[in-house]
Amino acid sequence: MTTTEICIATADLASLRTISQSREERCAVLFAAESCRSDRQVRLLVRDIEYPEQADYSSQGLDNAELAPAFVARVTKRGRLSQLTLIFVHTHPGMLSPTFSAIDAHGERVLAEFLSSRGLKGHNAALVMSDGGLRARLLGRDEEIRVVALGAKRVVEFDPELEETAYSPTFDRQVRAFGVAGQQRLRRLRVAIVGLGGTGSIAAQQLVHLGIRRFVLIDPDVVEETNLNRVVSATPSDIGHSKVSVAARYLQAFDGQVSTVALVSDVVRDAVARQLVDADLILCCTDSHGSRAVVQQVAYQYLIPCIDLGSTITQENKRITGIFGRAQLLAPGLPCLWCSGLLDAAEVRRDMMNEFERRLDPYIVGAREPAPSVISLNGTVVSLAISMLLGIVAGAPIDATHVIYNACASTLRSVRTKAQPDCFICSRKGVLGWGDSRPLFTRQD
Repeated sequence: MTTTEICIATADLASLRTISQSREERCAVLFAAESCRSDRQVRLLVRDIEYPEQADYSSQGLDNAELAPAFVARVTKRGRLSQLTLIFVHTHPGMLSPTFSAIDAHGERVLAEFLSSRGLKGHNAALVMSDGGLRARLLGRDEEIRVVALGAKRVVEFDPELEETAYSPTFDRQVRAFGVAGQQRLRRLRVAIVGLGGTGSIAAQQLVHLGIRRFVLIDPDVVEETNLNRVVSATPSDIGHSKVSVAARYLQAFDGQVSTVALVSDVVRDAVARQLVDADLILCCTDSHGSRAVVQQVAYQYLIPCIDLGSTITQENKRITGIFGRAQLLAPGLPCLWCSGLLDAAEVRRDMMNEFERRLDPYIVGAREPAPSVISLNGTVVSLAISMLLGIVAGAPIDATHVIYNACASTLRSVRTKAQPDCFICSRKGVLGWGDSRPLFTRQD
């Protein structure tokens, strides 16, 4: 296995940056869970930070910092008992971009041998910081790895692979907006879309035009005649074909280099939900409470930013009373759908059942009534979500994380909700950052 990146919440990285401002070199230890992708690449998901006290240093000065053996033994024991990987952080003075020194290499080899002798054999790492930036690598090895900060933005803080300077003329107008680096970040992104109906099909179309070339598409349904008013790229001849195959056909026709994993299945199934772990960003375009609950758990547990979006037309006595759209970013430091009051526990319970279980359950009566849907409203909401994505990934000055569109009032407003400190999904007391160390709340069939 190879390690692809260290993922850290922006709030945790901001906390780390405070120690680099000290005149003396200082240290910290990050505790990280591991996430293994289908290509056997590993991501290190930072869950906690421990800062040594003054007594925890055996030596410290302007150009050196050495942790006491007792402190190293203590954090090693904590990592082993909690089954977490260790990332040793130290600072270098100055404004220049830091590099690992020969002294650093020697110290890392000693640390790596000690951790191995104590049974801590995960993908332990080292990170060096200065006021000029940071670098990271596997502990005691020359293999450097990316560092990605996650929150309201997805910022690549360090990447050993140099950004390409060339780009296709297709994206000239976009590069004029957010630069070559922004376009390259889009090109390297792998996006999962859950739900390829009215909103998901438009999202796929917009993303491929932006330059996204790697997709995971998940939807259990086939195209029906009633879908043709809003599923873009679907034609009458596609009736009976899976929605993901219709979307994949459009993507690959636009660019033969597009790579798609198309799953005709429900994301509430465990094996399907785990396909999301391969993504760098998720778009949740489903109206099922159960599937949204599963998708958001993956987002917080694996530190993968997710944009949840949807639209609704409310009616009373066959008259329209409201037309609304919503786009919300789910990421470390931001409230989940439970904290925002947007999930119904009874609906989640229903969605997690299979058909046989629903027939046996006396509390499940009838089927859902199809909701009204119009392509223009779907397109507006998707555009809001994709613009939010450009702020997250490409550096566009778009800071919204939760917006509500009211078509009847012609208004767009930003929503502020608070994450609950003990939430079982988005808090440190919940599944946040636990990666493969915690199960998903999914169906096992």
